[in-house]
Order: sequence, then structure tokens, then C-alpha cells
Amino acid sequence: MQIFDFQIKHLIYNALNEDIKGGDITTDAVVSENNNPVMNCEVTAKRACTICGLDIFSKVFEIVTKNDYVLDFYCREGERVNAMQKILSLKARAGDILYAERTALNFLQHMSGIATASSIASGELRGLKTKILDTRKTIPGLRILQKYAVKIGGGENHRFDLSSGILIKDNHIKLAGGVKEAIGAVKKHYSGFNFKIEIETSCIAEVKEAVASGVDIIMLDNMNIDTMKEAVKIIDNAALTEASGNITVEKLRDIAVKTGIDYISMGSLTNSVIPADFSLNFVR
Repeated sequence: MQIFDFQIKHLIYNALNEDIKGGDITTDAVVSENNNPVMNCEVTAKRACTICGLDIFSKVFEIVTKNDYVLDFYCREGERVNAMQKILSLKARAGDILYAERTALNFLQHMSGIATASSIASGELRGLKTKILDTRKTIPGLRILQKYAVKIGGGENHRFDLSSGILIKDNHIKLAGGVKEAIGAVKKHYSGFNFKIEIETSCIAEVKEAVASGVDIIMLDNMNIDTMKEAVKIIDNAALTEASGNITVEKLRDIAVKTGIDYISMGSLTNSVIPADFSLNFVR
């Protein structure tokens, strides 16, 4: 997954505006025209994590310094780093560093936290066919960065928005009058050329209806392992399978091994992740 400048620059400007729209009254008191030296600083990981967001970090300083900075990275995007490991060094005017550091670190910490969670989850499934998926449970406005971080950590992306994939959920089924009716309505509306049809099921009866109606992906929502195992057997490769609903890292391998599911989606990868932790310090 590639991120382009036009997709993210407005996110960075919004974040900077949020933090420094009224200036930095502390920095402005210390820094002056006669006291704004070029400084060297380093960013260090305070605990082990998977790195993500280096380019975003750089773009924050590109904007604030008007491209008057030097940045050297000591790791690559997606690399696992250890606690107290130096991540990068930066050379710029002291005032620019103090103005930009929190915004740059916030992006780096949040994205690295997601990449770390994605890496841990994907690692639980190493050697198995089952893949980890994210969801649309993202922070409003930051979805592209969050889904990018999931990919960097080794996970896969589910649909990006409501127009990028068909997913018939429980409320659609209720509104249409049943599984068969909902699938029929979707097939009538779309040719099927561009989109696969996925449907959320909550019981074996709905699974059987979904198989009979001919969908591409069947989500097994909030089912226990025994029910999921039975469902996968009934589906018998007639559709791809996805497990979803309150799934934790501790359950991942057990679910995958015992059911043979194709995908497991986890909202927690983006909606409740613990940020990574970095420090930025001047080096004399």
C-alpha cells in the first residue's frame, strides 16, 4: 500500500494547526532572532516496537522548516526495534524542532503502535493460511494512515470505505427481510463485475442460506470455535470465510488451527491500540 502526498498533507497541516495555531508561547520566549541555533537531536525508542510513520515524521519537519532540515534514519519502515534503540537523528533550527516535535512524534507513535499490534497478531498465525484483517473501526480522518500501519505490520486491509466493497450486515438483513432477500437485492443492484459480495452471519441457519444464495465471502460473527468449525465445514470452500467479533490476540491461533478459517478481522488493531513510545532530545 502506497500513500501519496496529496492524501496526507492536509492531515499534517490539520495536526499542526491543532497544536501551534496560536504559536508556542514557551519557545517564543526562549528562541529569538539572535538565539535560534541549528541543533542536533535524536529520537529513541523507549520500548520495543515495529516502526511505522518515518515518512510522515519527515514531512512534518519539511513543512515546519520549509525544507531546511537534515534527517537520517537508523532503521527502516516495518523494522522491529528494541528499547533504547536510536531511531533517527535530526538537524534543524531549535525553534522549528520545538514547534514540530510533538506533532511528528504523535504520528510516529500512533502508527508504530498499530504496526506493532498488527505484527504481533500476524505473528500468531505464522505458518498458517489464515490472515489478519483490519476493519473500519478507525479514528475519523486518520483511516488511510491507520490502514497503512496495519499493512506495514503484516496484516491485510478490509474495505477502506462503504463504496469499496459489499458487506451485507445484520441490519441490512433485517431491513431486507432475510439473508436470501438481502443477497438478492444486492445482486440485482450490482453486476458483480467489480465487487465480491460478503455477508455477515450469526448462526448456522444463516450460513446455510448464504451458501445456497451464492456469495463470495461469509463472515462468522461472534461465533464460538465449535460453531465456526461447523460453519467452515458447511461452506466447504464455496466461499471465503472470515471470523469477526471480540477476537483477542490470545485466541487467534486457536481459532485458526481449529476452524481453518481464511481471515480473522480485528477492530482492536486500530480502535484500541497502545501507542509506541519515543523520546526526542537535543544532543550537545
